[in-house]
Amino acid sequence: MDRPYVLGVDLDGVCGDYTEAFRSVVAEELGLSLADLPLERSWDFAEWGLDAEEFERLHHLAVTERRMLSWMPIIDGVADSLWRLSDAGVWIRIITHRLYVNWSHATAIADTVAWLDRVGIPYRDICFMGDKPEVGADLYVDDGPHNVEALRATGNRVIVFDAPYNRDLPGTRATTWAECERLVMADAAERGYEFQPTLPGLDRGADRLPGSDAG
Repeated sequence: MDRPYVLGVDLDGVCGDYTEAFRSVVAEELGLSLADLPLERSWDFAEWGLDAEEFERLHHLAVTERRMLSWMPIIDGVADSLWRLSDAGVWIRIITHRLYVNWSHATAIADTVAWLDRVGIPYRDICFMGDKPEVGADLYVDDGPHNVEALRATGNRVIVFDAPYNRDLPGTRATTWAECERLVMADAAERGYEFQPTLPGLDRGADRLPGSDAG
């Protein structure tokens, strides 16, 4: 092939555990226990008793005051899987819609890039935009139902990264990054790309970067 195979990777809910991070902020801000905020939640956080206005307020606080994007827990296995894919020749393109809250763009961008470096996630480029079908990737990994539907409506291939709020979506799904990695390699092969996966025992892992605490 005369161009790289591009994998478009979402951040929140795919690389970073947004639910767990936001849950801790909401619990502290509203004086609730974590048990009051179930992990099995819908996309609109109805189970947490949040309407749209309250969500916006708490999300803005979480990003700007609590700097949630800088310490969000990492999804198990994502850094190692993306390193193996990158080493094999996959172009990792991070695509995120973290700029939808006004007056927090500088903080969101700075904390996102710092977090990616800290947890050791490799990428060739990063796009801060909401209209994902316009990005141009061979395959996407996303958890947002509206994103998946929009991508598929324009003929794109998408791996649904499993979450409670997207389980009614049909099609290709991964519950772990190990599964996702296998699906990406299979899709690349189907499209005619010849990648050499890392041999067992030779994987250098995500901790190859100084200061990385990914695992």
